[in-house]
Amino acid sequence: MSGHDVYLVGSVPMASASDVFREVCAAVGPRLRWLPDGETGDRQDWVAGLEFVFKNNPAFEPSGRVFKIHPTSVAKMRSNLRPGIKPEDVDFGDLGYARGAIASYAEFAKLQAAGVIPPRVKFQVDLVPAHSVLWLFVEDEWHAALDAPYNNAVKRELAEIVSAIPRDKLAIQYDVASAVFARLERDENSAYGANKREATERFARILIDLGNEVPEGVDLLYHFCYGDSNHRHVVEPTDMSDMVAMANRIDAGLKRPAQLYHMPVPRDRDDDAYFAPLAGLKVRPETELCLGLVHHTDGEEGALRRMATARRHARDFLVGTECGFGRRPPDTIPRLLKIHAAAASAP
Repeated sequence: MSGHDVYLVGSVPMASASDVFREVCAAVGPRLRWLPDGETGDRQDWVAGLEFVFKNNPAFEPSGRVFKIHPTSVAKMRSNLRPGIKPEDVDFGDLGYARGAIASYAEFAKLQAAGVIPPRVKFQVDLVPAHSVLWLFVEDEWHAALDAPYNNAVKRELAEIVSAIPRDKLAIQYDVASAVFARLERDENSAYGANKREATERFARILIDLGNEVPEGVDLLYHFCYGDSNHRHVVEPTDMSDMVAMANRIDAGLKRPAQLYHMPVPRDRDDDAYFAPLAGLKVRPETELCLGLVHHTDGEEGALRRMATARRHARDFLVGTECGFGRRPPDTIPRLLKIHAAAASAP
């Protein structure tokens, strides 16, 4: 089949996983390789649904300060560790990823057996590393110390998922969001490094470690992102150079191949300068690239225009949006899926 495959980042604002599976497959099923459950219900607003991990944890207390990832996003109360609590002793408990994945996979398996979901499609589970979660809920001074304990909880969730879902039916996506790429674009000092070089190295080590926890036979996917609050980035990328550098560092350190790196393309970037850094992408031959160049606001015409430029810099790529659909009005989803189908059919 000529054209491009479709990649979905994660969230889809529908009532249930079953609704997501059915509607997405009806629209773009033959073009899919991986299918998320839409992160429906209380998981729909990405990491905002993890507030209970800190609010209900006796190791934390409210700091009295609120934080916004983006000026237009919802403010969240940040926390500090309680006096006398050591970061390495914090128990983050059940993050909910495994519970949600196992419940949704039962529906996925049923619909795949019934022919609703194409046979080649794997069930996609999205996990968020510590740097994105801590950025929202915990004061900056604790980020470095709590990163490993939180990611250990993510690894426990991963192990439970892998033990419950057949490996040949499973894909794990790690979300590498604005907590990483906004800091790199701004070249700012943070707990993860005093500058872009140091932060890139530290974030890459973390993402390599998490990637190597995904066993062979399970697909490994990385979603890069600059944020999505009211369809605006936290900061606009100058070009794709930071994403290419991160993918190269991760890929060089993985003991196993990644199946895909997803990189966003802003709506107003159809210029060669944005895509030019892709010439330096040095990942394994079997690893694929997805360009998040589908935008609801300018439809098929805009996607095709960005694709035309991208083809001068990338041999092949999947198509998707910059981020998940979760903050979109549900009535826009059918149209958005039609745009994906049109872009995927382009030669």
